Amino acid sequence: MADASLRHPTVSSEAEQLILVDADDRTVGYASKAAAHDGRGQRHRAFSLFIFNGHGELLLQQRSRGKRLWPGYWANSCCSHPRRGESMEQATERRLQQELGMRCPLRYLFKFEYQADYRGLGAEHELCWVYAGTCTQPVRANATEVEAWRFVAPAALDREIARDPERFTPWLKLEWAQLRRDPALSACLSPPAGG
Repeated sequence: MADASLRHPTVSSEAEQLILVDADDRTVGYASKAAAHDGRGQRHRAFSLFIFNGHGELLLQQRSRGKRLWPGYWANSCCSHPRRGESMEQATERRLQQELGMRCPLRYLFKFEYQADYRGLGAEHELCWVYAGTCTQPVRANATEVEAWRFVAPAALDREIARDPERFTPWLKLEWAQLRRDPALSACLSPPAGG
């Protein structure tokens, strides 16, 4: 397991404007990141990225202990929100570079809605777009966002989640279950031929 030893500037703030959406993912307004996560949360557009190495192992990140929600929990490779006026393609490319120092082609998989409360401190209520990609570049994690990171084989992650589900964010568990359940989606989890 690697720690996020490189120091980087903060790349997000509680004041940044998130895109509020209806159940059909139509924009209905904007709210600060802080307001969108208060109480039971306001539904907002988000994305989650699953980045695999050349051996078919998933890059997991441990969220910074400075995070308001789920600090220190293990999550998928990268997750965030598009900003006002930003396309999803621009947002995913920006955040992957800011958070992990990587660039790679991403494939859209699915989107879904979930709501999860965190210990009375706030909540997520996201309509989340899920993407996957394969990247052989080195991880250069932003220490303001990422406490630690590691690669894990899919079967090993299945066992870890079954054994100790409280170590993982709710969105990782929901997204991973859908990826593992759907044969069309789970094809992206296989390592490339000869890899």
